[in-house]
Amino acid sequence: MKCPFCNPRRDNVVHEDGLIRIILDGYPASRGHLLVVPRRHVERWDELTGEEKAALIRGAEMAMKALKEALKPDGFNVGMNLGEAAGQTVPHLHVHVIPRWKGDCRKPRGGIRKAVLDLEDENLSMRERWIRNRLRDEEVKAVRRALRSRSKGH
Repeated sequence: MKCPFCNPRRDNVVHEDGLIRIILDGYPASRGHLLVVPRRHVERWDELTGEEKAALIRGAEMAMKALKEALKPDGFNVGMNLGEAAGQTVPHLHVHVIPRWKGDCRKPRGGIRKAVLDLEDENLSMRERWIRNRLRDEEVKAVRRALRSRSKGH
């Protein structure tokens, strides 16, 4: 299988530097759902260098700040699925940065702890939902602008 994160579609990349890429999630759980991905193909956390680990954390922080500026969410879920047993479907480590808004789901309590519940991901089974969650072109441009302004400070 060709890795979608090693060679992502250029229009899905909103930021990149020597160590990481920040890309639009193809099946967004919410509007603005981003992935922070090491440029080097790595499947497991323990394969990363210390510099790559720091870059992923910095990338998640940059993504949150850019999304706050561009989309003004009320909160975030940030996390990783490490291994097939944890739900990882793409064998390239990545950090999910998922913006959240008050009222975007009926029962937000539990946040990422709900990931261990044995429930189908309705976002993936309801195609119209993830299509609705995709950003419009002008919103992608706003996220890119916000990330550019953030990356100049590093």
